[in-house]
Amino acid sequence: MTSERTDVQVRAGAEGDLVGLTEIYNHYVRETPITFDTVALTPEDRRPWLLSHLQDGPHRLMVATDTDPEAGGGRILGYATSSGFRPKPAYVTSVEVSVYLAPDAGGRGIGTLLYEALFEALAGEDLHRAYAGVAQPNEASVRLHERFGFRHVGTYREVGRKFGRYWDVAWYEKEL
Repeated sequence: MTSERTDVQVRAGAEGDLVGLTEIYNHYVRETPITFDTVALTPEDRRPWLLSHLQDGPHRLMVATDTDPEAGGGRILGYATSSGFRPKPAYVTSVEVSVYLAPDAGGRGIGTLLYEALFEALAGEDLHRAYAGVAQPNEASVRLHERFGFRHVGTYREVGRKFGRYWDVAWYEKEL
């Protein structure tokens, strides 16, 4: 499954992407409250996460890369995942989804391309709902999720502490 928009290609993630994916994630660890991890991770730390996202099944990893050779063709611009929602068996038909973009990749429609590819890949799976937790404020993420039919179902107030303050997480739900 490949999706292209001008200079962007979306494909399934692979083990060779691990370093680039970790670099993107660590930007959010160090600079933002978007993830509640507080210590940067090594690629080896992230390897189990990567390996939990298969080429088929409900837990997927889609990667957007730059195809323009003058702009560093092959550079990872972002990724989207679907992961287990909770570990108990009754949750097996629910997934938690997320999108992370390279710091300079926002505003180009890459998040949209990633979610299009992810939801297309999940279309044949035995899934009932997708959930997304969005640390607040994050208007771009809220808009992206609403564009894909997610609806706000509640907010955990001051659920995470990072950078010396508490952050809310708004939860969104989409029927699959």
